[in-house]
Amino acid sequence: MQRRNIPGNSPFEPLVGYSRAVRIGPHVWVSGTTATDESGSLVGEGQPGAQARQVLDNIRRALESAGAGMAQVVRTRIYVTDVGNWQQIAAVHADFFGEIGPASTMIEVSRLISPGMLVEIEAEAYMSG
Repeated sequence: MQRRNIPGNSPFEPLVGYSRAVRIGPHVWVSGTTATDESGSLVGEGQPGAQARQVLDNIRRALESAGAGMAQVVRTRIYVTDVGNWQQIAAVHADFFGEIGPASTMIEVSRLISPGMLVEIEAEAYMSG
């Protein structure tokens, strides 16, 4: 099966050497994604819900570039710097995935790669024949 790398808008991709998403056959893996806009600037400083929305919009675009959509997401992992913000982040996750119901995990971490980032999400999708 052919591998297809999908680039994103993070300034860290070329520095670290990774792709926003990778598609092989019916599988798509979306890297940990943060709340950056098209120019790579952080969106929603101090607002976990706004950051989660930007993150999931970025994931949606990556999936669409890979030929998939949010409905094909089977797993998400949510990394947060303060689990006390879980309800704001979870509400946004539910807006995107409420009907879909992927397997999901939320993990509190001490920090993310850049100050001001409050949430990072990765996703896995499967597109059946």
